[in-house]
Amino acid sequence: MRFEFYSEAIADLPKLSVDGTVDNAIHFSHWNGNQTPESVKADTSTETVLNVVAAPNRNELTRSIDLVTNNHFDTDGVLSVWAMLTGERALDLRDRLIAAAEAGDFSEFSSVDGVRASIVIQGSDSPIDKSGSPLAQQLAGKTITDEAQAYVLVLPHIEHVIKHTGQYEPLWREQWKRIETALDSFAKGASRVEEIDDGKLSVVTLAPQIFGPSGFDPSRDAAPFTAISHHARGEMFLIATPLDKGWAYRIDYPYYSWAETVVRPKIVRRNLSELMTQLNELERSSSARWSVDSSELASAAKFSSDNEKLAASRLEPDVVASHVRNCLVESTAATSR
Repeated sequence: MRFEFYSEAIADLPKLSVDGTVDNAIHFSHWNGNQTPESVKADTSTETVLNVVAAPNRNELTRSIDLVTNNHFDTDGVLSVWAMLTGERALDLRDRLIAAAEAGDFSEFSSVDGVRASIVIQGSDSPIDKSGSPLAQQLAGKTITDEAQAYVLVLPHIEHVIKHTGQYEPLWREQWKRIETALDSFAKGASRVEEIDDGKLSVVTLAPQIFGPSGFDPSRDAAPFTAISHHARGEMFLIATPLDKGWAYRIDYPYYSWAETVVRPKIVRRNLSELMTQLNELERSSSARWSVDSSELASAAKFSSDNEKLAASRLEPDVVASHVRNCLVESTAATSR
C-alpha cells in the first residue's frame, strides 16, 4: 500500500479515504456523511481502520485498492493512515493507537501516554489548533505548514512515538504541563463541575490560576478541553471563567459530538436563538453580545466582543445556568411531543 495526501491529481483514482472523506473512494472514517461499511465503524477513524486490518474480509472491504489518502493532518488522521499502511502489525498497538486518537480528536484524557503522543503528533489537546506538528517541525528543523510534507516526515516515526512516548518529552512537556495544571485544579476543587441532571447540563467553573499568574486572557488562552471533557458528563457544557471582575462564557457540546460515533451517544444540536435573546436582554454591556457560535467543532455559543474574543459578562454563573437549563428542558420536551 502507498499513501498520497489528497489533491486533484488523484481525484479520479480509486482510493481508500481514511479519516477525512473524499469522493471516488472507499471511506473508513467517522466524519459526518461518511459511507464506511457498518461492520467496521467505530468512534475514531483509527479504530475503524484497525477493525479493517483485523477483518477476515479485509480484501473485500478495501477491494484490494492500494492507494490510501487523507485530506488533512491531525493525530487521528495520521494514525489511521499509519495503521492502514502497516497492516496486522499495527494491531499489537491497538489500545495505544486508539488512546492517542481519542486524545487528539475528542480532547479526551484517554491515557497519559495517549495524550502525550497526540501532542507530539498534532501539537495540542485542541482539535482546532493549527499551530503545526512538533514532531514534523523537529524532524525538518523548521516550521512546517504543508500538511502533505508533515505526513512524509512523521509517518516513519509513528511506531516509535507510540511505543516510546516518554523519549519525546521535549515535544510534549509544555502542552502536557498546561493539561496537568488544569486537571490538578479540578482535583483540588479550585475548578469544578456541577451537573444539572434534568437539563443534561454541565456547569464548569474554571479557576483563573490554571491559565497562569495573570489569569485568563481571551486573546491568548483556550479552554482546557482535556480537563473539561474528563470531568463534565452533560450533553452541553456551560464554561465560566473569571475575567475583568466578571465572567467569560462559552457554551460547548461534548468534544466528540461533531463526529459520527458508535459507542458515544449522539448529541442533538439545539436551537439556541431564543436563549441568546434572553441573555442579551439581561446583559448590561454594549460592547459584547451573546451569539450562536459554530466556529469550532463543538462550540455552541459565546459571549464575545466585536473582535470575536470572549468578553466579560456581568451575569453570574447561576443566572446563566438557569436560563441554559430552561432552554434545554424546553427543547427536550418539545422534541418528545
